[in-house]
Amino acid sequence: MPEVRDSGSPTAAEISARIRPRALVEQNGSDQKRIAIPEPVTELLRQCGRPTPLHRARRLEKHLGTGARIYLKREDVLPTGSFKLNTAIAQAYYAAEEGRTTLVTETGAGQWGMSVALAARMFGLRAEIFMVRCSLEQKPYRRHYMELLGAEVQPSPSPRTAIGRKILQDVPDHPGSLGTAISDAIEYALGRPSAAYLAGSGMPHVYLHQTLLGLEVATQLREIHGEALGVEGRGDHLIACSGGGSNLCGLIGPHLRAKADGADLRFLAAESTAAPRLTKGVYEYGRTDLGGFTPEVLGYTLGEDFIPPPNHVGGLRNHHSSPLVSLLRHKGVLDAVAFDQRTALEAGRLLLRTEGLLLAPEAGHAVAAALDVVAKADAHALEPVIVVLASGSGLLDLQGYNEVLLDT
Repeated sequence: MPEVRDSGSPTAAEISARIRPRALVEQNGSDQKRIAIPEPVTELLRQCGRPTPLHRARRLEKHLGTGARIYLKREDVLPTGSFKLNTAIAQAYYAAEEGRTTLVTETGAGQWGMSVALAARMFGLRAEIFMVRCSLEQKPYRRHYMELLGAEVQPSPSPRTAIGRKILQDVPDHPGSLGTAISDAIEYALGRPSAAYLAGSGMPHVYLHQTLLGLEVATQLREIHGEALGVEGRGDHLIACSGGGSNLCGLIGPHLRAKADGADLRFLAAESTAAPRLTKGVYEYGRTDLGGFTPEVLGYTLGEDFIPPPNHVGGLRNHHSSPLVSLLRHKGVLDAVAFDQRTALEAGRLLLRTEGLLLAPEAGHAVAAALDVVAKADAHALEPVIVVLASGSGLLDLQGYNEVLLDT
């Protein structure tokens, strides 16, 4: 990984050591090939529905008239409707083991916040969640879910923090972004010694926890196709949306070594045109938050002054991409495409009408990317195996679907 620039006072590393559980900080720098999952975490993951299904989208294939085999990794079936629960449970466990009493975090579209709220309740902890303001207004039912679990939910930018007040003073109608919410959450956690700050993405320990996705897909494809896909059961295309990069890295992480060794395997990140970092950003140093609590990392960025438009893809709205995702993109290991929200939601509607599955707008970007891959494969008479990460449910995003697609 590229060198991190960390010259603040206190440094970002010192801030991280104060607000993150020690086990998570250690996992960030671990050189172990594998790290065992604690039994209490394994048990809760099983209770919540792991492993999740790998669904063959046969009706979609028939509709498209393609010879490609399209699989959906169904993270939408988990209790909170998204893959975020995988790392929320693990992080809450480590926080509870350390004696922390409160979990503090940010959330974009709300799926991560819902997962933290549930994980906090599982371990008898409180939860304080800063949700991007435009998403909080667009997706009220996610807030209701968090509050039913006892979490306190605040809009970001927040008047409860110094950085939030400054942002609101400069831009009173600021719609918020993941950058503002990260700053709010970290500042808030710093003022509470018993609090643990949890990150939903962007950190090595999060990617580690989410490798459950790629490991399960490999096992499931082996069971379905056996030797036809080789010993590892990788398929030909692995596709996920990319915001902070956790679902993408979780899906492709277990297969990076195989690709480095020459496997004919394609990784594709689908992002939003509302924040097209990987497709239009500049590869340079910058921070993922606006308050200066995180270090400067090398990644594809749109600049700290960039304010994403307030559309319905809250989980993909940030100005700076993660260093790992950016490195993979920069080295040519990862391809990237960007779609506007109408295209993504149209892809989601097509999936609903063919397979009966309604996915979140973020996941709709991955479906849209898969449709492009299928079209190109058909044009060359190819029949690839395509795995799409269905990262979240869209049942609480119906307002967005309605507003964008009602006239069509």
